[in-house]
Amino acid sequence: MTQLQYARLWMIIAGLNGAFGVAIGAYGWHALDESPQYLRESFNIGVQYHMWHTLALIGIAWLCERGAGVLANIAGASFCLGIVLFSGTLYYFGLNSELFVRHAAPIGGASYIFGWLAFTLAAYKLAK
Repeated sequence: MTQLQYARLWMIIAGLNGAFGVAIGAYGWHALDESPQYLRESFNIGVQYHMWHTLALIGIAWLCERGAGVLANIAGASFCLGIVLFSGTLYYFGLNSELFVRHAAPIGGASYIFGWLAFTLAAYKLAK
């Protein structure tokens, strides 16, 4: 795939993640109305991280469009993995009061961090 095709793919993934993030946020807000505060807060933290990293995926598309190469794609994949593992774990916990997969949230958080480092390197590569 060309860098422009990757840029288009990341924009599509960002759009779908944005739609899903808004939908899951609205669902959680209403479904957890009677739940303890700590469950609602956990769920909402998942939504916040999901949406922030959805916006970051738009930045990934921008980097790809400018030819940042494989580092931008690694960053995008890391952000997506973080959304699934970190935010997904918090969604499940908020809805069920239990962890679905032990240690998934910390691995997802590390994936977010790794994605930001790859993002930084991709941007640095463009500056050269």
